[in-house]
Amino acid sequence: MKTKLAIMAIALLTMQAASAQFRLGAKAGANLVKVDGVSFDDQFRYGYHIGGFAEIVLTKDKKLSLQPEVLFNQYSTTLDSSFKSIYENVINSHQSGVKLNYLSFPILINYKLLGPIYLQAGPAFSVLMDQNKNFLQNGGDAFKKGDFSMIGGAQIRLARLYLSGRYVIGLANINDIDDKDKWKSQAIQLSVGLSL
Repeated sequence: MKTKLAIMAIALLTMQAASAQFRLGAKAGANLVKVDGVSFDDQFRYGYHIGGFAEIVLTKDKKLSLQPEVLFNQYSTTLDSSFKSIYENVINSHQSGVKLNYLSFPILINYKLLGPIYLQAGPAFSVLMDQNKNFLQNGGDAFKKGDFSMIGGAQIRLARLYLSGRYVIGLANINDIDDKDKWKSQAIQLSVGLSL
């Protein structure tokens, strides 16, 4: 009987310690997006993101943690008038707005700077979603095609509420038509998250 109680106590303490070192959460927010390239307007457009995150504490003082995420990102942009002259057979003449839906996998390092303020940095892998595939099939394309970017930003934590602002710079050429023009994305992301 004492052995069973000891095992239960150890299991309870282990679960409590694990929950202090590992958190799950959900987040959503706005994207301000621009695609650089001759074919696109040089203006930021609105989009959104929604998804989940995990946080894994890496040090005893809890100053350093790893934050992997899975996000659905919508990037909106507007085609410049030069797009039609460069790619006349690709687009119909009435279409000027473009929405790109990505499944993104950011992997961030959080560093506790001061009080509730954390700095964030890390890479993100994004896959352009194919509507004819399911969520897992799209995710399987992460290392075959898509965008690769770097993220830098800050996060403020108020109890279980996470407020964050980030700058995302695309490093890969997302032009899948030809090599006439290089297209690279950049975004400002503002989000609200809730640790569960």
